[in-house]
Amino acid sequence: MRYQIKHALVQYAADTILEDVNFEIRDSEKIAVVGRNGCGKTTLLKLIAGDLTMGNLDSDEECGIFMAGKQRIGFLRQISFENPETTAKEEIKKAFAPVFACETRMKELEERMHQEETKALLLEYAGLQNQMEALRGYTWRQDMEIMFQKFGFSLEDLARPIGSFSGGQQTKVAFIKLLLSRPDIMLLDEPTNHLDLPTIEWLENYLKEYDRAVVIVSHDRMFLDRVADVTYEIEYHRIKRYPGNYSAFVARKEEDMRKQEKDYEEQQKEMERLTAWIEKWKNTPTKVAATRSKRMAIEHMVKIEKPRRFDTRTFRARFTPRLESYTDVLTVKNLKIGYEKELSQVSFQLKKGERLAVLGENGKGKSTLLKTLTGEVPALGGSFSIGTNVEWGYFDQQRAVVNDADPEQTVLDNFWEEYPDLLREDVRSALGSFLFSQEEVMKKMGQLSGGEKVRLALCKLFQKRPNLLILDEPTNHMDMVGKEALEMMLKSFSGTVLFVSHDRYFIKQVATEILEFSEEQVKQYTCGYEDFLLEKNKDGQRSSNAAQGKKGAPEPTIEDVFDKKTYYNPGKIKSRLIRQLEKYETMLAESEQKAAELQMRLLDPALAADYQKLMELQRQLEEEEHRQESLLERMLETENELEELA
Repeated sequence: MRYQIKHALVQYAADTILEDVNFEIRDSEKIAVVGRNGCGKTTLLKLIAGDLTMGNLDSDEECGIFMAGKQRIGFLRQISFENPETTAKEEIKKAFAPVFACETRMKELEERMHQEETKALLLEYAGLQNQMEALRGYTWRQDMEIMFQKFGFSLEDLARPIGSFSGGQQTKVAFIKLLLSRPDIMLLDEPTNHLDLPTIEWLENYLKEYDRAVVIVSHDRMFLDRVADVTYEIEYHRIKRYPGNYSAFVARKEEDMRKQEKDYEEQQKEMERLTAWIEKWKNTPTKVAATRSKRMAIEHMVKIEKPRRFDTRTFRARFTPRLESYTDVLTVKNLKIGYEKELSQVSFQLKKGERLAVLGENGKGKSTLLKTLTGEVPALGGSFSIGTNVEWGYFDQQRAVVNDADPEQTVLDNFWEEYPDLLREDVRSALGSFLFSQEEVMKKMGQLSGGEKVRLALCKLFQKRPNLLILDEPTNHMDMVGKEALEMMLKSFSGTVLFVSHDRYFIKQVATEILEFSEEQVKQYTCGYEDFLLEKNKDGQRSSNAAQGKKGAPEPTIEDVFDKKTYYNPGKIKSRLIRQLEKYETMLAESEQKAAELQMRLLDPALAADYQKLMELQRQLEEEEHRQESLLERMLETENELEELA
């Protein structure tokens, strides 16, 4: 047991944040802490870090914080570098202070051993060598350079003053320092913020292999699934431990809830039965003993608490586009995006009903692409065209959070200002669907949290009822229930979606196609996220085989210390491709049947004079024919992949 909290109470002024907290950190556990926004997750981390104290230390109850020996606790707090002129390298080197102290002492011992070589000196020197190995002191420079580059920096950036970096970059530097300091207990609050997908995936592997304890607060469900082996949930000021990752926690909690509901109902029925028996026979002399026995049975029952369904309150908006767009929604050809210089060149097509996820490394132009398409940033070359009847709505998470509205303005007035023609009841209804209740609509804009600002911006966007949603990081600042609600909304949306996100679970649930920004190119994949990963894995395998054919087996590098290998399973891929081909064949048959029905309706004499209806039927027929062509292309690609695999 590294660390333990027993029966802790944490209060802020008169408000209870956490009560009766029992929390343990064992060995090298990777612990996830989950719960709704504002439930006290960050408060728990501050309690562990020593930034807060328990409110019941003088209680008669056995309570307190206990540690096994001296545990070094590392916590990524609010960024505040002492000297903005210090270079990034000098700042990061502070994480290796124990290594440098060890080196200094070893040099002192070496000088002394030139004069005298005693057993005590040799033992101390051997102990320092072991300590250097434990601290990774012999490879600190390589570790620093590798990690620095993994977080998206170049080695030249090590010489830059820390003050020349953006706020997000400074957060990354502080994070690098924390990781390299290798604390016994590492506390991470939303560690995937400001990180792109390659860095997040690398961090997952690093933390899984980390030989000490990690406590993580995050809304990134896939990150928690891949890293955590224990999950604590905070709800109604209480905390409960569940074995396993986030998905295991969700399943176990639902199972526990069902069991508790069943046990509660059965106990209530038994108590009702006993009470009814007592009422019936309590005045009968021959039943006095039996009545007393049953009354005692009720009194001695361990009462099962009525389960409180966990808080799944979230926004519930359902909307349909004002207009229906034509099939071709967006066509982008050799579009050069950037500001003063070109960041990337992009080509892709977006059809009606598709949901295209834009992902890749930071700094390649993902958000710039959206700003170019919405006219906020001029194109540097190439072209793009928006289809007929397309009405787009744009969500920018940075603009939503950094809101320039009057801080004294209420939520109600802020929304009404944008839609002045709506009745008061309609405004309240729209806001209510995004969790702004009767009291919360009178909340001032300056009091809103980041998540509340995002909800308000989405509420305004959906009120316009566009048929093309352009979303830049829509899930930032959202808790997990909010993300799940947005996933359901987008999956049931009859229009088209183009979105940038670093949330892989969200991408997996929503995206039907992928647009990847990589070092070499921008490429569109006509498949969902899981098939995209398999395709990338296959491409990487081909490149690796080609490289090995030319150069032989590659030499192992220092990155092998950090990077986990990826394994290739041909049998699994073959099974997936066969299922995929069968799915396409079914979809093709359905489309052909629908097209035949449309052709029969076009020949109906009753519609001969209804020009508008005939045009609509012809449009639907053209869509089905286009769908059939697309399906045939995908079937051909799948068959080719099966042949290559064979």
